[in-house]
Amino acid sequence: MTHNLLVLGGTSEATALCQRLSEAGIRATLSYAGRVARPARQALPQRIGGFGGVEGLIAYLRNNAITHVIDATHPFAAQMSTNAVAACAELGVPLVALTRLPWQAEAGDDWINVSDIAGAVAALQRPAMRVMLAVGRMHLAEFAPNPQHFYLLRLIDAPDAPLPFPDCEVVQARGPFTLADDLELMRAQRIDLVVSKNAGGGGASAKIEAARALGLPVIMIDRPAIPARREMHSVEEVLAFIGHSGVASIGTERGV
Repeated sequence: MTHNLLVLGGTSEATALCQRLSEAGIRATLSYAGRVARPARQALPQRIGGFGGVEGLIAYLRNNAITHVIDATHPFAAQMSTNAVAACAELGVPLVALTRLPWQAEAGDDWINVSDIAGAVAALQRPAMRVMLAVGRMHLAEFAPNPQHFYLLRLIDAPDAPLPFPDCEVVQARGPFTLADDLELMRAQRIDLVVSKNAGGGGASAKIEAARALGLPVIMIDRPAIPARREMHSVEEVLAFIGHSGVASIGTERGV
């Protein structure tokens, strides 16, 4: 079978998968939502932007003779993941999600679990604090009802509109970050509380580890619901899923 994959990307896991697919000579295209001005370089051809809902994605899969879809989007990209489930079911295209296991509270964690962004906003209805708001730039305006706090924002791109907070600071940087990085940042900014989506995995966990080390509370936002689908948690599992035998050894042979 000649493979022609569509990888829905935007995560470090997608980057790792694309590298392995390129090394193996497997035909694939990486699709980005286009929310980052300067996305990291990738090893595969890329397309940027949405598909136009489920019908648009169905048309893309059909017109490009896609044989497999790998959903390696962020765990909070619920609309794209939901559309992928529907489109692949309609056409009978195999779909697998390359997902990160969610974080679980450990000894020393002080989590305030909320179900969504609105729950996080409600949890911030408290006296003024210094808050590290790690929710991405798309949701910043939703936190405007709590202007009493200082907000530390770490963003890949500089804000393209006025921020909705009277007291805030933007740190422009691209992860992943180390525990030492986030300990230094939180101490320097005198952070009292962290707000985070439960992204899971290791690439974004430093802020959670730093909060634990400093004894800081974390408002932890649960993942959105996504329709049932097949999920895998490693590049090797995905390579086996698409049926390309021997791919898992290629990275080792080349020393990557």
